[in-house]
Amino acid sequence: MLAASTLSSSPFTPSAFHVSTIDELRKALVSMAPELYSRAFRMSRSSVTAQDLVQDTVERALRFETQYRPGTNVKAWVHQILFSVFITKCRRSRRERKALDVLGTDPNAWTAAPAVSEVTSLSPSTRKALNAIPSVYRDVVVMVDVEEISYKDAADKLDVPVGTVMSRLHRGRRMLAKALEDSRNKAD
Repeated sequence: MLAASTLSSSPFTPSAFHVSTIDELRKALVSMAPELYSRAFRMSRSSVTAQDLVQDTVERALRFETQYRPGTNVKAWVHQILFSVFITKCRRSRRERKALDVLGTDPNAWTAAPAVSEVTSLSPSTRKALNAIPSVYRDVVVMVDVEEISYKDAADKLDVPVGTVMSRLHRGRRMLAKALEDSRNKAD
């Protein structure tokens, strides 16, 4: 049986992940770098990309260090930043690939006006299910999931807070999934 002093000095106790000052936060970032790299490598499967992800994560954590709430789990906070950075890079990469594909077939495509709506590229059943949900939710789903604009940009367009966009998106996705499921059940 382990002595109580051995248990309390373990680096895995919950208090090890809770920092109370900015200096402690910065030290925690440094000590978490290898762990962040491991997770970034598992997500990206590329050493170079993993290094970039860790660097961007640390940079973002330092830039927003004032938003960290002292006493909360710094590990969870930093890992959420890493995941957010990873998703942002994936979306950017996908947009860049699409743009390069278009420019590869039509070098003057960058001069053309953007499409009015990409909803027309959806399958008829998806378009029907999307039209079945209330417009307040449909608009957010189209902006974020179809047009791939950021939550902040959607919030600005709709003149609502970002949290409202996130809430409507969550509900809209659930409604869309249910509408798609109902249409599949009717087809069977």
